[in-house]
Amino acid sequence: MSIIIPDEVLTATRMTEGELKQEIAVMLFEKEKLTLAQASRFAGMNRITFQHLLASRKIPIHYGVDDFEQDIKNLRDMGRL
Repeated sequence: MSIIIPDEVLTATRMTEGELKQEIAVMLFEKEKLTLAQASRFAGMNRITFQHLLASRKIPIHYGVDDFEQDIKNLRDMGRL
């Protein structure tokens, strides 16, 4: 699914498309609608950079079972486990 953001919205918010995506990702993460991995992908950032963004806003990281399982899978895929 694609969402089209009119230029007038970007102009009104004085944000770039990337900044708006980051704001949406932060909001959805904070409301626990997206996992950390999903939100960072949506924001177009790697997970560590997204975590720094959250930390700068004093937003706690929700690290649940799904995130843990995804991290384990990623480590296995990289041959580190």
